[in-house]
Amino acid sequence: MPANALRTPLAAALSAVVLAACGTETAPVAEDPTTSEPSGPSSSPAAPSDTAESSPVAEGDSVTVPVYFVGDAPQGPRLFREFRRVPAQDPAAAALELLGSGDALDPDYRTLLPAAQGLSASLEGAGEDATIALALPADSPWLSRGDLSEAEARLAVQSVVYTLQGVFQAKARLSVTHQGTSHAADLLGVPTGNGYSRAPELDVLGLASVTTPEEGATVADTFEASGVASSFEATVPIEVRDASGAVVVETFATAEGWMDRLHPWTTTVDVSALAPGVYTFVARTDDPSGGAEGFGPTEDTKTITVQ
Repeated sequence: MPANALRTPLAAALSAVVLAACGTETAPVAEDPTTSEPSGPSSSPAAPSDTAESSPVAEGDSVTVPVYFVGDAPQGPRLFREFRRVPAQDPAAAALELLGSGDALDPDYRTLLPAAQGLSASLEGAGEDATIALALPADSPWLSRGDLSEAEARLAVQSVVYTLQGVFQAKARLSVTHQGTSHAADLLGVPTGNGYSRAPELDVLGLASVTTPEEGATVADTFEASGVASSFEATVPIEVRDASGAVVVETFATAEGWMDRLHPWTTTVDVSALAPGVYTFVARTDDPSGGAEGFGPTEDTKTITVQ
């Protein structure tokens, strides 16, 4: 996420693992829903890689699921995901509530969806016939576009599609109905047609995204950083910046690919020479043209504390 993005209030209208490495307790993370085929749900906490369809990771009475918020990118608003721990009883409803509230851990993320109550979602069927069914109350604010532009409404729909596909670990079409009926409904005023499918990653996701460290993580000496990106020749520049914005650590990661979709990357970052304090971790797409071509680099930043 870009450093200059602004966070909207929790009820404002809405527009890709491994855990944070060192020194802080965080939720177990599910697998990345943006990079390959489903791997099957996990029944125990784990630290899976950034390479498989999102799978809720259980820990006692909670699971960790991906929620796709909105952040700013050179191309305009894009989706960035956070892995969040939610009650295991109904993770879909909890993920949707987080999405609607805009209650992201990262202050650079927001939501284009209005806050809503009474939402329910379920996975129906299997394989190619699977459908994610989202039922909305008759008076749900998610039924109309409100003040959103058409482009914002379509991106908001994609945030719902990507989030629920991650929760259910299925790249299934999303169908929307009114609760208690079988009548198809338009989500945010976007015509439903035969339901809503996932848009191509490069069209709606931020092209560089940090999975770890998480926002607010505490690190020491060296730590593993990870994420996903679609960056020139698979090079993902990495920086740590001090409070003045000066670059105090500079390295890079090499992603597993760089075309067609986002690809996972991981690297080890050495902060052992830094004084204790608050810093900004930055991952971005590579821009060998220096801004002369295209939109320029996409950045995602996380505030970290070095012990």
